[in-house]
Amino acid sequence: QVQLVESGGGLVQAGGSLRLSCAGSGRTLSMGWFRQAPGKEREFVAAISWSGGTSYNTDAVKGRFTISRDYAKNTVYLRMNSLKLEDTAVYYCAAKQSFTIPTMSGGYDYWGQGTQVTVSS
Repeated sequence: QVQLVESGGGLVQAGGSLRLSCAGSGRTLSMGWFRQAPGKEREFVAAISWSGGTSYNTDAVKGRFTISRDYAKNTVYLRMNSLKLEDTAVYYCAAKQSFTIPTMSGGYDYWGQGTQVTVSS
């Protein structure tokens, strides 16, 4: 069984930065970040392979967010720069024990509890 614990969320002004972390217990390969704003469906943000050599970002965050991981620590990070009001959401970490890198939430086996990111004007 894999457990994921996110941290690093908070309140930040527009244009600011945050770094989210997700520490996993147990073996994980591909990992990803999703977010869910009030009244909206959960959406894909970024995903990364087990080695960190392959990653994907949704168009809305390209050039602003960077996903990375420390495989030895079984931790994935999401560096968020130039934050916008529309980035406000609960951010969830996800993981799966295979080499595929899903961009759909249904492709993941394990989820964290979520961390709130609020961007203010």
